[in-house]
Amino acid sequence: MKRETLLSGISALLLLAACKGKPQPVAENKQVCVSDSMAKIITIDTAKTTAIKNELTLSGEVSNDENNVVKVFPFSSGQILDVKVSLGDKVSKGQTLAIMRSADVAGNYTDLTATKSDLAISKRQLEQAEYLYKNGISSERDYTEAKENYNKAEAANHKIQQQIAINGGGNTNPGGTLIIRAPETGYVVEKNVTTGSFIRQDNNGSMFTISNMKDVWIWANVFESDISKVKTGYSAKVTTLAYPGKVFEGKIDAVSSVLDPDNKVMKIKVVLPNTDMLLKPEMFTNVVITNNDAATSVSIPAKAVIFDSSKNFVVVYNSKCDLKVREVSVIKTVDDITYIASGLNAGDRVISKNGLLLYDALAGD
Repeated sequence: MKRETLLSGISALLLLAACKGKPQPVAENKQVCVSDSMAKIITIDTAKTTAIKNELTLSGEVSNDENNVVKVFPFSSGQILDVKVSLGDKVSKGQTLAIMRSADVAGNYTDLTATKSDLAISKRQLEQAEYLYKNGISSERDYTEAKENYNKAEAANHKIQQQIAINGGGNTNPGGTLIIRAPETGYVVEKNVTTGSFIRQDNNGSMFTISNMKDVWIWANVFESDISKVKTGYSAKVTTLAYPGKVFEGKIDAVSSVLDPDNKVMKIKVVLPNTDMLLKPEMFTNVVITNNDAATSVSIPAKAVIFDSSKNFVVVYNSKCDLKVREVSVIKTVDDITYIASGLNAGDRVISKNGLLLYDALAGD
């Protein structure tokens, strides 16, 4: 009996010691009032029910806006004598890009000389036939035949002139030199010729590509598991290694209907203004897609949440001297907004700036 009494006493002492060592719940803390000076440095926000935003991070690459790109193809075959621009150069409309010597152009001018001569001869013959016919010396048939010969000579001459116009028009000369000029103002984003290169007219490749770069496209890769999370019109934030901290904002302009057969990803296109010309083709980018989910939840500014002892708390403001620390369950944080699963109701007011000061005062001994 004495032994049982002794064991009961020891158990009671251990239980008392355990109770003394256990931290008091936050809700039991002392009353704290917001002073006039404290009121100036805190911010009070109201919890509200909002649609939950989702974020999806993708890798992407900067590309030219294909609607504002001009490709310069060879008008004729020949050899490049000189290239006047380099990759990345800014060029103006009409500026010389390259000079080419072309046998085709030289041949066109030779043909033009011949057709001009034929046209002059047929014109004189027509005038003579017309004179003789009007004076009754020759027949109408002779006059008609001379007129037809003149028309044929004129058509042949016009054909050669059109060929010269297609091959550069005023950019050519009888010696066979062809000047390649910029069709639009912009930047040389692709250059496929060098001095001495031989150009074939049947070559499918362009000599130069010029883009004004006022807008750029970002092509981002979406894995199959994330396809449902991207739609046209969703907001996109783009960052690059070249400009840490700078965020370029745009929207999803197009979503591909097929997956790339090699890497099994779907492409989406984000259109961005490039006013300062900071974004360059082939740059790698980080793309964060934000969209509103169908679900809703109570949301507060992310700064209002205080993380302590592996839990999340907020300081609820009821009145100047009625402040409570309340534990909350966080769903996630997107764009500086934290979505709450439990612990807060819409309409509750929380301290969102310098709340840690009040939390320490309320939770302290």
